[in-house]
Amino acid sequence: MTATAANPTIVNAPAIVPASSLGASIRVEQLTCAIGAELQNVNLGAASRDAVMVAEIKSLLLQHKVLFFRDQDMTRAEHVAFARHFGDLEDHPVAGSDPENPGLVRIYKDPDSPIQRYENAWHTDATWREKPPMGCVLRCVECPPVGGDLIWANMVLAYEKLPEDIKTRIAGLRARHSIEASFGAAMPIEKRLALKAQFPDAEHPVVRTHPETGEKILFVNSFATHFTNFHTPENVRYGQDYAPGGAQLLQYLMSQAQIPEYQVRWRWKPNSVAMWDNRSTQHYSVIDYPPSHHKLERAGIMGDATF
Repeated sequence: MTATAANPTIVNAPAIVPASSLGASIRVEQLTCAIGAELQNVNLGAASRDAVMVAEIKSLLLQHKVLFFRDQDMTRAEHVAFARHFGDLEDHPVAGSDPENPGLVRIYKDPDSPIQRYENAWHTDATWREKPPMGCVLRCVECPPVGGDLIWANMVLAYEKLPEDIKTRIAGLRARHSIEASFGAAMPIEKRLALKAQFPDAEHPVVRTHPETGEKILFVNSFATHFTNFHTPENVRYGQDYAPGGAQLLQYLMSQAQIPEYQVRWRWKPNSVAMWDNRSTQHYSVIDYPPSHHKLERAGIMGDATF
């Protein structure tokens, strides 16, 4: 692993760090058999200035796919600085950003927030981009006394557990992902078409290979609209095979995130932080708290092209 002052990003981090090598610096508590771990004895504000600790955290992220931290009273600048160790940060075309900290998106939700329509669906962030985010660091500023949990699903495990005939059937398939059909759906037609012109529909493999671990990932979610290469002689005899057949297969694949054995559920408290690998997970924000407010701040980390 190497890092420089000019480029603090850690490269070639191992997929798993043995617990013995962590010493007393980080305590790891696995939360489920499938996904997620809470890290204790970690100060993310200090970690934003510590490349060695960042390397340990990155290795644990690749292993557990979602990491959780409590009592992180860090500044917005520290939040952004920590996330930038993992890559450049992105803005969101719909959610507002902090003007003093580019890349820090404010997800401030009240009972009338339109963004709620997209948070309470199983999704991988921004797969409507040609290069979806690598990951995300999300901090709770304010939350309801009860409710507003966030759930993640391990999409590596979801792929591994698919029947072998389904794996064979979806090998090589690609799917279209759309911001127009999700965030743009409630916009007037002019704004919707302008949004699509800014972010044309992206196409990704249905089974993605993780660029660091080599794991196979089931990579379709609620932003996916249809398969782009399903209509072949091998798959389609008649029209019924094409339209209902492709749509039903896509819905079946998208439903895999709903299986509880693949999931971890996190209860927010102020100054709690969740960090996840956006390439290998999906998540679902439970909107069960109106009329309360929920304020989260998100640093989304840019990713690479899918393959």
